[in-house]
Amino acid sequence: MPQVPLPQSLYPGLPLTALAPMQDVTNLWFMQVIAQYGSPDYFFTEYFRVTDTSRLNRKILAAITENDTSRPVFAQMIGESIPDLVRTARELCCYNIAGIDLNMGCPAPRIYRKNVGGGLLREPEKVDRILAELRQTVNDRPLTVKMRVGFENTDNFYEILDTINRHNIDLLSLHGRTVKDMYHGAVKYDLIASAVRRVDCPVLANGNINSATTALEVLSQTGAAGVMVGRWAIANPWIFNQIRQALRSELIAPVSLLEVRKYIDRLRQTPYSASMPMRSRLGHLKMFLNYIALLVDSDGHFLRLMRHTQTEVELLNLCDRVFLADSKENLALAPYSSDS
Repeated sequence: MPQVPLPQSLYPGLPLTALAPMQDVTNLWFMQVIAQYGSPDYFFTEYFRVTDTSRLNRKILAAITENDTSRPVFAQMIGESIPDLVRTARELCCYNIAGIDLNMGCPAPRIYRKNVGGGLLREPEKVDRILAELRQTVNDRPLTVKMRVGFENTDNFYEILDTINRHNIDLLSLHGRTVKDMYHGAVKYDLIASAVRRVDCPVLANGNINSATTALEVLSQTGAAGVMVGRWAIANPWIFNQIRQALRSELIAPVSLLEVRKYIDRLRQTPYSASMPMRSRLGHLKMFLNYIALLVDSDGHFLRLMRHTQTEVELLNLCDRVFLADSKENLALAPYSSDS
């Protein structure tokens, strides 16, 4: 077991909250943006891709070395070469990290076809060897795992949970869909509940935590130690504060569309925006707005108009019309429509 325990919650007595790692999203800049609206207890980096020729990605490393959010940051790795995972874990342990996290859940085909991320769930024996070596290497701080309930089915689910116990993993973040499910269909919260009962470590429930109400329902249904929120934190960066308000049986403070408009401006002002071509800036902002739009209107009118904008100016003018038209309108507390 590690000499250094898991970092404590910002709010003792309340379940844990974490921002899910999302490649090309949860960089240092986005963590800093989220922190302005109410930090989760834990951050996780984008994954460090580990191969025989890999070196630590400087931009991802900045989320650790330049992080001023005051919250613990776990360094996530993705790979299947045991010597290189061990080497990279040793390198990462030289930095101020909360722990090492192994990605066994990424559902992108270009990733799992290389037998990494969610692809590892097809090979329980390989998972056993990887975790054995990483546990021996990461012996002075937490070693954590993020995974899904299976690759194409859940046949290996309990075998891998037992492997997690055998190697004294300190925290399990569990998305209740298979890799092949991607982000569609029902989340199997019953399997998350089974994992909570079976493993010795705390479990973070992950998958379609799209509102404070959903977070409370999932915590009640699963008995998990906390929740991990991914894409819905893009749509609503206030969600971690809202979850804490709900846990304390407080009224959830409404967020005006005016405040959402200010958030959109923050999303637009990335450290690289000045050097990005207009089309790239437009595409980057639309990536975020695809989620925000699901909390704006019930008929999807803003989403349709937003996707048809051709220039950054046109998009921002649309945002002004929609978000500044009525100062009394608020962001919805849950999405109007979603299968994610």
